[in-house]
Amino acid sequence: MENKSNKKELKKVTAKTLIEKGKKQGSLTLAEIMEAFSETELDKDQVENLYETLGNLGIEITETKNYKADIDFSVADDDLSIGHLDEDAEAISHDDSSAIEIETVDLSLPKGISIDDPVRMYLKEIGKIPLLKPHEEVEFARRMHEGDEIAKQRLVEANLRLVVSIAKRYVGRGMLFLDLIQEGNLGLIKAVEKFDYTKGYKFSTYATWWIRQAITRAIADQARTIRIPVHMVETINKLIRVSRQLLQELGRDPKPEEIAKRNGNDRR
Repeated sequence: MENKSNKKELKKVTAKTLIEKGKKQGSLTLAEIMEAFSETELDKDQVENLYETLGNLGIEITETKNYKADIDFSVADDDLSIGHLDEDAEAISHDDSSAIEIETVDLSLPKGISIDDPVRMYLKEIGKIPLLKPHEEVEFARRMHEGDEIAKQRLVEANLRLVVSIAKRYVGRGMLFLDLIQEGNLGLIKAVEKFDYTKGYKFSTYATWWIRQAITRAIADQARTIRIPVHMVETINKLIRVSRQLLQELGRDPKPEEIAKRNGNDRR
């Protein structure tokens, strides 16, 4: 019990120090965040709380010192007072016994998602994928950096449910759940490609940032001054998916007629 209490206090102190550093610098790099918590691992929920808290405080999270973020998480100055430090640190370090790790991510559907939606089948399939133990994660990462594409695929597949967990938080912001998942998966692939296993950091901590970055960027890109009807948003999203599929198949940007033909709208 005492050990658990000590770990919670260590997380709180670490979080407070990190927040102070972030406010002073105006930003934090992924390396700085992971280095700060190298002695005390955060679970999935705590990682998400960490990124959310830093974002709400206007502290930009970047890949490197010179990396320009795609999304502006800035907030009002009133939210940046030093008095929030203890509350923010407590939120990050909160050690709830019900905290979820990737092994037990809830793959149930959010409210508003039809039971006939293909996303249900997707969730069922990724729920069958065996997860990786820490040493397996390192081994697959090592093999991937040596050019093993199967190892790369395995790393991605083992973390697909993490994407679903994060995507759920963005339902109702103008994008279909399946599209949120797809954007998050692109972020996950990027994380796998850039992850440096030699640092000893936990992959999920690193991947969470990339997944959030991909999803929030997609939401921002889709934002419009003029409101687009829901049925048109769905049509546009479908065309985007078709375009991306063709891009992967053809190795180039598809022509409008190719997109129309794949979408079943070829009028020739």
